[in-house]
Amino acid sequence: MHNHTYTYRYLLALALAAWTLLAAPVSGAYAGAAGSEARLGPRASDEFPGRRLFPTTPIIELEAFHAKRDRVVVVDARSHYEYQVLHIKGAINIPVASADFVARMRELRAKDRRPIVTYCNGKTCLKSYEAAYKCMSNGIANVAAYDAGIMDWARAYPEQSVLLGRSPIDPKRLIARSDTAKHLLSPEEFESRVGERDAIVMDMRDVFQRDAISIFVGREHQVHFNEPDKIERFIQRAKRQRKPLLVYDEVGKQVLWLQYQLEDENVPEYYFMKGGAEGYYKYLRGIYTK
Repeated sequence: MHNHTYTYRYLLALALAAWTLLAAPVSGAYAGAAGSEARLGPRASDEFPGRRLFPTTPIIELEAFHAKRDRVVVVDARSHYEYQVLHIKGAINIPVASADFVARMRELRAKDRRPIVTYCNGKTCLKSYEAAYKCMSNGIANVAAYDAGIMDWARAYPEQSVLLGRSPIDPKRLIARSDTAKHLLSPEEFESRVGERDAIVMDMRDVFQRDAISIFVGREHQVHFNEPDKIERFIQRAKRQRKPLLVYDEVGKQVLWLQYQLEDENVPEYYFMKGGAEGYYKYLRGIYTK
């Protein structure tokens, strides 16, 4: 790899160290949740760690949710891109990260008095809890979180799921972890491929996650999941120029939804950075703290 890459990598490590020291403390809401986690004990809801962080949030299990499906309003709290890839049939997409989330939920409650169920990617994803918590904190009652997630729902009820605009879905088209693993590169391997300069590199973090820090300066294109036309342009460019796509996000999870589009459009070569930007920062700390 070129010397200037090593120089920038070192500067990035220094910037990361400074940023870590200046990081703000945990907010009041999450600090309280952490205290609740301690009271519940370390093994409480190991499969669903979010239940420890949001102990007062009502939960609905998969079978109970399905049994009540026609008697509740279903809200998909994920990004619009994730919703477009795979969602529960009939669900309303109101991203919990959007600035108008509470306002839109109030409008929804005013139009429909049925119980509301929020959901996200499940188990280790916190968006369903965050959505229900925000509702309860703002006077929107009768809200529960379905926290097993969209994948468990799609496998159990393919006729009530939508994949890339098509329903019912074929459960065989749901991408297994083993299929994703074939496209994962360690941060070191990913960095090496970037250095070869034959790939198209996409940084898919949002503006808040980037925090003004670029990892591969001069090589990466900043593209977000709310820019579908831009995503499509890079996909077509990679196919036309026969170049591999190197893609990373914040923690290595959101990009997995992009895999559905890449497979659907027969992109021949693509890779994700394992652990995303956070994984890369850990890799840098390991180099410069030895």
